[in-house]
Amino acid sequence: MASLRNDPYAALLSSPLGKRVVDSLGLPQPTKLRRYAVDAPVLDGAALIGGLGEDTPIADRAKALLETEGVEIGDPFDTLPVAAVIVDLTAMAGPADLERLRAVVAPSLKRLTSSGRVIVVGRPWESARTVEQAAAHRALVGATKSIAKELRAGATANLVLVAERAEDNVEATLRFLLSGRSAYVSGQVIEVGGTGNGDSLLLPDDWTQPLAGKVAVVTGAARGIGAAIAEVLARDGATIVAVDIPAAGQALAGVANRLHGTALQADVTAADTGERIVDHCHLRHGRLDIVVHNAGITRDKLLANTDEARWASVLDVNLLSILRMNEAILGEGGISDHGHLVLVSSIAGIAGNRGQTSYGASKSGVIGLTQALSRDSAVQARGITVNAVAPGFIETEMTGSIPFATREVGRRLNSLQQGGLPIDVAETVAWFSQDANAGVTGQVVRVCGQSLIGA
Repeated sequence: MASLRNDPYAALLSSPLGKRVVDSLGLPQPTKLRRYAVDAPVLDGAALIGGLGEDTPIADRAKALLETEGVEIGDPFDTLPVAAVIVDLTAMAGPADLERLRAVVAPSLKRLTSSGRVIVVGRPWESARTVEQAAAHRALVGATKSIAKELRAGATANLVLVAERAEDNVEATLRFLLSGRSAYVSGQVIEVGGTGNGDSLLLPDDWTQPLAGKVAVVTGAARGIGAAIAEVLARDGATIVAVDIPAAGQALAGVANRLHGTALQADVTAADTGERIVDHCHLRHGRLDIVVHNAGITRDKLLANTDEARWASVLDVNLLSILRMNEAILGEGGISDHGHLVLVSSIAGIAGNRGQTSYGASKSGVIGLTQALSRDSAVQARGITVNAVAPGFIETEMTGSIPFATREVGRRLNSLQQGGLPIDVAETVAWFSQDANAGVTGQVVRVCGQSLIGA
């Protein structure tokens, strides 16, 4: 939950009198979410695993993964609590097979513990062999999003669509969705495919250090979400190159020094910043593996009152700068083969937001850039993944300055009934940055607690 200092409603809930008032009025009661810790188990309870028919490749892999982690596989016929439910429906042939979803998930929901996990697995409907099969697998989207909205006590539900012959690429995604790393990710659809160039995945020797030996650049790293991203990538083993404007130099140096990385003062809109990033990484660290395009600004104003300069500044920082920097980053001597680009979009780029036309345009453009670049043949041939995160209401200095009533609406209008934390965005970025996640590209994952606004 957000800190009591930032969230007066959470402070109210923490007192016996306040809780009685909330109970009597039937008001939302957000649960403290289970977040990741290096020494924490993947799950803090048993898992229930089911599937359709005898061919359940993802259920089999999930069972093997959890048994390796010492997680008990629960009995579907008892009434004991379970921390996760996984249902493998990859074998569905038509809508009648959706009954298996109900049969496995429905009885288990009352057994689901606080911050529990529901993972539904299907196939991408675009690759279906028949109309009936396409309808069945597409139906899982509406079903999973609806399940997510029924869950309580910090539980989440997500859908994983695994392409045929990509079953071996799913472990990183399962680990992410089962663990506390995905605390604020719910109602999302994630596609897992091949690696693009036919190479096999490189699994880490240590899943607590999946980025060991990697060099990661984070723009806008001096504070807020950018600093959190740098911290989580470093925790997971990466060497950090923290980038921000010269005016933020002192804070930037503080982040870089704390994480034993290096700082690069640069304006992302400058024509040579991409080349400077590449040169810095190779001269100081010998390589470049991960780039997180996080730097961004807002210049909020109703469109009717927005002048050309205000409009241009937002588009230049949030979108055009990424295109310019990528020319050097993806060019010869730039990012390594099998590298990872992660772009920070926003729910404003999906649903729009009053007074944020320029911001919404820029962040929607980031999504278009992500999806197009992920399909680029040269990028695919090098095994480089390109993905985006779209944060919702995240507790930062910026959201702390929003008027109280508006801030409370932003916090509560999601299935988890609370604002997220910068670390929630950072955890998703770190997952996208893993070599073990090379089968996931072109994806946009909303880190918004399943906001009730937007797709």
